Amino acid sequence: MINCPRVNDAILAIVAQPRPRRGPEIPDPAHRAPTMGRALTVSRAAQLVGVSRAVLQRMIGAGELAQSDGLVEIDELLRVFPRTSIEDSGILEKVVRIREESFGRRVREHVLPSPEILARRLFAQSQELAEVRRHLQAYHALVAETIALLGAGQAGAELAAQAHELLEHGLARVLGSEPDNQLDAMTDMLKLVYANVVVRPSGHEFLVEGSDSILQAGLKAGLGLNYGCAGGNCGLCKARVISGDVRQILHADYGLSAAERSQGYVLLCTHTALGDLVIETLEAGSPADIPEQDLVAKVRAIRPLGPNTLLLHLQAPRSARLRFLAGQFATLGLAQAGGDLQATWPIASCPCDDRNLHFHVARDADDVLAEHLFAGRVEVGDALNVRGPSGHFVLGNDTLPQVVFLACDTGFGPVKSLIEHAIAAESFERFALYWLATRTDGHYLANQCEAWADAFDEFGYVAVSDTDPARGASGLALRALGESGAGASRFYVAGPHAFVESATRQLRDAGVPEDGLRASVC
Repeated sequence: MINCPRVNDAILAIVAQPRPRRGPEIPDPAHRAPTMGRALTVSRAAQLVGVSRAVLQRMIGAGELAQSDGLVEIDELLRVFPRTSIEDSGILEKVVRIREESFGRRVREHVLPSPEILARRLFAQSQELAEVRRHLQAYHALVAETIALLGAGQAGAELAAQAHELLEHGLARVLGSEPDNQLDAMTDMLKLVYANVVVRPSGHEFLVEGSDSILQAGLKAGLGLNYGCAGGNCGLCKARVISGDVRQILHADYGLSAAERSQGYVLLCTHTALGDLVIETLEAGSPADIPEQDLVAKVRAIRPLGPNTLLLHLQAPRSARLRFLAGQFATLGLAQAGGDLQATWPIASCPCDDRNLHFHVARDADDVLAEHLFAGRVEVGDALNVRGPSGHFVLGNDTLPQVVFLACDTGFGPVKSLIEHAIAAESFERFALYWLATRTDGHYLANQCEAWADAFDEFGYVAVSDTDPARGASGLALRALGESGAGASRFYVAGPHAFVESATRQLRDAGVPEDGLRASVC
């Protein structure tokens, strides 16, 4: 409207007059259907602006970013994050790459969903588009009718002329313009490539990429979804679909009852999302929620990480994977003629890849299984018994503003698992690793840590060497306290006993509360 109250009042009076129906019924603007793509889930909004979900959740909690029913309006997103931030986030480049390489084998297999799933999502978007067009046509008819009424002289001549010019020129501008809808287009593209899943009652969200099963996608996102075999045999991953559509992608030997099917239950390991979903299922929040398991895994690789450190890579069978929380341990057993060998080591890999179990093994004359590995008496293809998980050195489900990790030598193993899980789950906004080495190859994966520091602005990495673990721990803890403060949300300490004892004592003396401290001797 123009800056003239009399003209505005005249226009409103004309629009309010009774009129014959022409074309579709014109809805009340206050109750019109939402425009396609204008409201986003927190996960999808974080993707677009290139920040973690935890950052957006903190901003929502602080009142810096408005949301309604768990959704963020695009206009609100643009208010807080300028257009340049969105263009710099990398999502635009990813969308362009997907479009340009849409017929490439790698993109088809690992990024894009199957043709059937894409077709279903396109159909859903076409329905939304048709609804939007219907509303636009209705409003176009309203404006045309208003112009006709003004032309018929039902208002004062001067006011009618001004209103007629306003509406006619305004309509021409709208119909002849090319709106700057880059963000809407990016959102629509992401809705085709990814399906957003909301888990009730936790409220957690994750995205299903390509043709991943819902379970695979949830595990990749760091969620503790319940499951057993991940192959449709045990039924432990069944969940109820509250809204949305799914498609079965794997055969399942486990059969749901007719009552379960009628209530919307599906197996998450054998179904993928055809569009956005809301599901109901429980998640593991603590070690007590995960039962002890026994399985046999094959040695996939044994690789030196340094003169005194090996990477042991085990692969579990598809039908019997190890479900665990990041930071936990597993007990390995090797059958021998003179008696089985056993060792309990922290798992150094992320729970999101449950078939591939990594262990960082230090040379230790008191550890017979470790000595067998270094002596070459365990080979690729050998079978090892795996029992676990055990231990309480875990993150939990809470989102934390700042976390500090203190590790010594192979204490980096469980810390690596925690960091990889936290990155997948976007569990905290800032995190730092202080790594003490007591031997020459103590920083055996320094390149990995430097890569994290390059990739994440919120990650800090400090490497320190000292042959005395207790003395080194004290200095490391003081440095971490000086740079992060005792008010950090949580400290995680892992390494040999002398290191853990010294570091935790220093942290407690500085005022770190017990609930802000986790420790693991390994």
